[in-house]
Amino acid sequence: MLMHIPDVLRPEEVTAMRDALRAADWTDGRATVGAQGAQVKQNLQLPDDAPLRQALGEQVLAALARNPLYFAAALPARTLPPRFNCYRGGAQYGFHVDGAVMGLASPPGMPAMHLRSDVSCTLFLSDPDSYDGGALVIHDTYGEHEVKLPAGDLVVYPSSSLHRVEPVTRGERLASFFWVQSLVRDDGQRRLLFEMDASIQSLTAAGAAREDVLRLTSVYHNLLRRWSET
Repeated sequence: MLMHIPDVLRPEEVTAMRDALRAADWTDGRATVGAQGAQVKQNLQLPDDAPLRQALGEQVLAALARNPLYFAAALPARTLPPRFNCYRGGAQYGFHVDGAVMGLASPPGMPAMHLRSDVSCTLFLSDPDSYDGGALVIHDTYGEHEVKLPAGDLVVYPSSSLHRVEPVTRGERLASFFWVQSLVRDDGQRRLLFEMDASIQSLTAAGAAREDVLRLTSVYHNLLRRWSET
């Protein structure tokens, strides 16, 4: 399910993040991908151990926690700490697919933890008219979709999708990106649950009979109970 989620960050949060990132020490983005990804990846990235990455990542997670549309779409169980990247001077990222399993930091002495990537997320931090190129192109069974959103808006899409970032030929494209292991692994099942949840919200707002809303809500939760993995 490809979905645009607007206004995840408030304007003042976007401005503060951009100011912090423009003063950041970046590293080669190829450091965090395998051999195949390194062949097509050309961008800058905050180092994983940078304190700024942790501080800004916590702000992103706090913003997601207050966004019910994001929760309904992703049904997050685990989230990889957000990363941050920068494209400028012709930087791009060719077609690739995200890794299926990613490592999570674990306390010293504890077994390694992993996250299955079900949902990929890009949070745009630069105003779209401040740079040329830089669209996120997502390929699925319906063709290719170009995504270039206002600053503070988020796009979520299946991690199984081929996708790329077009070259940035003017200005600078700043973004946060991260992956989610969903409570519901299957994208089709997540879509059905999302549409059902949206219908429940609409019926409630329209003043539908309580019994009808309750019946549909019961179906939603019983399907979630059947399909969810914890």
